[in-house]
Amino acid sequence: MSDAPSDMPIQIQFTALFKRRINGLGKRYRNIKIDIQPLLSQLLTGKLPGDQIAGTNYNVYKVRAKNSDTKLGKSGGYRVIYQLENPKLIVLHLIYSKSDQATITAKQIKEMIKDFQIEQSEDLDSTSCLDLTV
Repeated sequence: MSDAPSDMPIQIQFTALFKRRINGLGKRYRNIKIDIQPLLSQLLTGKLPGDQIAGTNYNVYKVRAKNSDTKLGKSGGYRVIYQLENPKLIVLHLIYSKSDQATITAKQIKEMIKDFQIEQSEDLDSTSCLDLTV
C-alpha cells in the first residue's frame, strides 16, 4: 500500500456519533462550531494536538477545546476524540463537554472505533460532511 501523495490535502471525516453529539451540544452551547474551528485548522495543517491515548491499538488522540459559552476555560470546555487513520485522513469520533462527562476509557474508545468501522462498511455515506460554517 503506497502513501498518499504529499500534495493531497488532509481530509477530516465526522462520524455519525460526532455529528449527533455536536448538534446536541449546540443546543446548549451556541458557539461550539466556532470553538472547534482552531482545532480543525490545526488538523488540516498536519498538526496532531492533544495527548495520544494508550491502550486502544489505534492512533487516537484526546484534545481540549475551550467553550466560549462558559467561563471555565479549557478545563470546563470540550474534549474531542480523533483518530489518525492515515497521514491524510483524520476521523473525529466524539466530542463531549467536560461538565457532562469526566473522561472516557480506552475500552470505550476501542468500541466506538469498531462501531464506526462497522457503520462505515454498511453505509458509505455515514461519514458525510458536517457543515461547520459560522
